[in-house]
Amino acid sequence: MRDRFDPILERLASPLVRVGMTPNQVTAAGTLLVFAVSGLYLYHESTLLFGLTLIFAALFDGLDGAVARRRRMATKTGGYLDAIADRYQELAVLCAIAAVNDLWALALAVFAGGVLTSYAKARAALEIAVGNRKWPDLFERAERAIFLCTLLVVCGLLDSFALPFEWLLSTGLAAMAVLTHFTALQRILRVVRSLRLVDSAMVQPSVSQPGE
Repeated sequence: MRDRFDPILERLASPLVRVGMTPNQVTAAGTLLVFAVSGLYLYHESTLLFGLTLIFAALFDGLDGAVARRRRMATKTGGYLDAIADRYQELAVLCAIAAVNDLWALALAVFAGGVLTSYAKARAALEIAVGNRKWPDLFERAERAIFLCTLLVVCGLLDSFALPFEWLLSTGLAAMAVLTHFTALQRILRVVRSLRLVDSAMVQPSVSQPGE
């Protein structure tokens, strides 16, 4: 998904580059936007409006990397702050959904899966070299955002036609929970295989002593 969307995001980032915004400023603004639309959902409780505004906020937040590449301002600090901001954004969105629709258990399961997906990779970096683009996992950050925004918009459309949507929202969150935990396990297994190769290379063959 990243390889397909990066060229599009770089074109969308052109106005931000022209006005001189830095990648960290885009990250901060995107996070505030996500917090704002999540907070407003607690007030208006329109799932369709929440889904549409969340698409805009998520797109804006995704422009920080594009701005960094366009302005040649990519830094390790920026990458770290962006990852932390992403976790807070997911927490805000899922808490808003849970509060309005009373789906706390499912929201917790989805958030836990997302955090474990991130942690499996971050913890691996303490043991072995980890490349940011060499983890082709099923349900990463971009896929989760697209899935959730689509789910909210579809549920909102059902609600606007006075059709029940609660079953779809709960089913969608349950599917997200399964997919995020599957992705976490996918990463864990990859890390374990890599670490076993490193461990095997570190094991020195024993030297036979005379007479043995």
